[in-house]
Amino acid sequence: MANNKWYGHPVIAVGILINVFVMILAIVWRNDPPALWRLVVEDGIVEWMQFLCFALLSGLLGFLAVEQWQRNPKINLPLLASVFLCALVGLAALEEISWFQRILNIASPEFFLENNKQAETNIHNLAMGSGSLHKVLLLKIIAIVGLTHNIILPIVALKRPGVQRWVESLGLYLPPLWPSVIYIVLVAISHLTIDHPRKGELGEMFGAVHYLVTVFAAYYLGANYGRPAVFQDAPDARRVSTLFCMLLVFLLMTGWMLSAGAGAGSYIATHPGFGAE
Repeated sequence: MANNKWYGHPVIAVGILINVFVMILAIVWRNDPPALWRLVVEDGIVEWMQFLCFALLSGLLGFLAVEQWQRNPKINLPLLASVFLCALVGLAALEEISWFQRILNIASPEFFLENNKQAETNIHNLAMGSGSLHKVLLLKIIAIVGLTHNIILPIVALKRPGVQRWVESLGLYLPPLWPSVIYIVLVAISHLTIDHPRKGELGEMFGAVHYLVTVFAAYYLGANYGRPAVFQDAPDARRVSTLFCMLLVFLLMTGWMLSAGAGAGSYIATHPGFGAE
């Protein structure tokens, strides 16, 4: 049987440590404009980490859908939820890097040049009034859904366990409360302590890491999850937990290296006056 206590799975602890580490970097570098820009700039460390987490999460959800079909080959709510979330998170990953536009050096079509706030080939930066779709609408939806899913429903479920069973019957899960509180606190700290036009990227990365580790812990290891996990044998769950922790650290290292080669360094080189008073 899998251990249902969230702290029994080190993947969540490692995810928290990665988020705390990046938050400390941002605080240490907040008076060093080149370093802070390297962290949060387009194609910087934080943005690449978001892409890598979303891409891996999409793959995990896709594998989960296949696993569910193999165990019970019929269309039901858990299967549909896995397929839908796999596609949604995959879309978020591609949107984050503008569908590889900058990596492949592809010019934006005329429509996006005229209607995208950053003249990029993506949907979330499409103009909406004086702002973008992301800032005017999507961020509000993400905030409401995030607070409901991470704080409100887990608190209610403490008194009414039927709420968690109902959520899980839909093919979803509730993240453990205390890791969720830490995630929300880190987002708040990033907004209160960092004075930078792209500080919101930090909160987005915290969310990407948080959901990657809690989805894996719930569906794959059974942490805070009442339904059968992918790995139900305790030794197998322990081994895959260790491997996943190593993978999380590797993702951060990869995001750091990609930022040096793909965009952050070139941005600094071509914007010599950025961050100047």
